[in-house]
Amino acid sequence: MRGTHILFDFFGTLVVYSPSRTEQGYDATHALLRRLGATVSYEGFLDCWTRTAAEFDRLSDLDDHEFSMAEAGTAFLGEVLGRAPDPAEVEEFVTVYVGEWNAGVHYLPGLAGLVAELSAGHRLAVVSNTHLATLVPGHLAAMGLLEAFDAVVTSVEVGWRKPHPAIYDRALDVLGISASDAVFVGDTYGPDFAGPERHGMTAFLIDPHRREPAVPEERRLDSVFDLPGRLRA
Repeated sequence: MRGTHILFDFFGTLVVYSPSRTEQGYDATHALLRRLGATVSYEGFLDCWTRTAAEFDRLSDLDDHEFSMAEAGTAFLGEVLGRAPDPAEVEEFVTVYVGEWNAGVHYLPGLAGLVAELSAGHRLAVVSNTHLATLVPGHLAAMGLLEAFDAVVTSVEVGWRKPHPAIYDRALDVLGISASDAVFVGDTYGPDFAGPERHGMTAFLIDPHRREPAVPEERRLDSVFDLPGRLRA
């Protein structure tokens, strides 16, 4: 299999996670809101945050531009506090909220061994959609894997989320390679398979339930742990 570099999606590929903005439990975030002066109930806080984030998502879906947690947090706090929040309040909200959201992120047993195996023959990078630039590097550091990756490219830093071509261009530029040098691995069809393929990369999709009929069977993985065998084929 061609490719000197392997570019990984992160959430759903290198970690298991819940994308929910409510189910993890956010007692500390609600307590922060009350301390800042909000009178909103716990249920009202979750409802307002869900609506705010969904509106940011809707606007991003129009052209794949990315928004930051600070932008969404500023809009949300403005609504629940009834005033413009200061930057320190936004930063504290983001820190506390993301800390609780992280309860839904779970590391894959055996991932360190897989990364070691793959890095013996390839250079590795992560290309992730995320609203917080420090989130993915923080998880990689917690797993003891950050140094194994030549680059971590995030949508919030680029300003565009996958499958916008700009984020793939940034990753290739940072790595100093062409698209034909890259293999892309992820779990979502548009951002992690169709987008990279259109960009000239060879893509593999984690799709154990065969939900995406357009993906050739030889490019379909049951999990990321299937990748070494496919690269040797």
